[in-house]
Amino acid sequence: MKKYLFTSESVTEGHPDKICDQISDAILDELLEKEPEENRINVRSAVETLVTRGLVVVTGEIRTSAYVDVPTVVRNTVLDIGYNRAKFGFDGETCAVVTSIEEQSPDIALGVDKSYESKSKNEEDPFEKIGAGDQGLMFGYATNETEAYMPLPIILAHRLAKKLADVRKSNVLDFLRPDGKTQVTVEYDENLKSIAINTILISTQHSPEVKRQDLEESIRKYIVDPVVPQNLLTKNTKILVNPTGRFVIGGPQADTGLTGRKIIVDTYGGWAPHGGGAFSGKDPTKVDRSASYMARYVAKNLVACGAADQVLIQVSYAIGVAHPVSLSIDTKGTAKVDEEKIYKVVNDIFDFRPAAIIHNLNLLQPIYRKTAAYGHFGRDDIEFPWEKLDKVKELKSALGL
Repeated sequence: MKKYLFTSESVTEGHPDKICDQISDAILDELLEKEPEENRINVRSAVETLVTRGLVVVTGEIRTSAYVDVPTVVRNTVLDIGYNRAKFGFDGETCAVVTSIEEQSPDIALGVDKSYESKSKNEEDPFEKIGAGDQGLMFGYATNETEAYMPLPIILAHRLAKKLADVRKSNVLDFLRPDGKTQVTVEYDENLKSIAINTILISTQHSPEVKRQDLEESIRKYIVDPVVPQNLLTKNTKILVNPTGRFVIGGPQADTGLTGRKIIVDTYGGWAPHGGGAFSGKDPTKVDRSASYMARYVAKNLVACGAADQVLIQVSYAIGVAHPVSLSIDTKGTAKVDEEKIYKVVNDIFDFRPAAIIHNLNLLQPIYRKTAAYGHFGRDDIEFPWEKLDKVKELKSALGL
């Protein structure tokens, strides 16, 4: 029997890149929170963040009628993550915050505020009004491998990373510090059914006082055992904890962080493609974000209704145009009904125009900071609108399942 190994990684909220994602999304949330609800559709955000030793730089383009105190949002986010003491190498109270934010380009606004279709038609369709905020291709994926409809390696990596933060913040393991990374390698059989965990890798920042043996034993007891299914652990499973031997200096003191540098962590851990665009800091007129959410929503509902064991959706856009340029659906040979019928039903039930996605998934709510660590999909600690299974019954009826 052939066997395959597949690996995915995650990082904690204290990882430098994830600090940046959370700052960018915290600013977007504040923009939406401060804006009158009836005007949120006009908010534009493309915020990028950089962190390094003692410094946060926030730049990008924003359009809003409200006032947002960006430095305060930055500091509160950093403190909430856990960088609240100078000895951690980074401190939200004392770090410098530099901002350089401009208005959205009027040339881009031309196509987003009034789409190509709405300019060429006399009738007024509210879902036709907004054009895609950029060109590009986006993917959504779902599989029945796990209850979260996600690949097993990325789900376990996220849950291990989240557990690291939980036991740190609750002082169960008071020697842990905010920075950390996890990685899980799963062994599959020739039918891509998971057999066992091959390797678990956990690298976590810690205080200089903790002994290595205590660290390893605590990670196994409080992180690995509560998260990883015991039936997937074998005598051959390797559990590696801080393989360099020491991880005291971490966070922005050790590495520069940037928004959008963990896009594979954000999605499917490399199991499914990523179109290339980052999510964090972008308002939902940017289809990099909203169309990826929509594609996941459709794929998950298709798998949940029994149409296929796994579904990969690709959608692409032209800037300023409301309707997608292309839409493709790949079931990887697992479809239970004709793929052409699936494609027709998806087009009948789901609307991929940006304004329709924003409306149907309720994307003008300040929910984005929560997406910026531990994955945008398959979460068990919070349910996002694109994770709902509210189209299963309709899809079953339409597909005759």
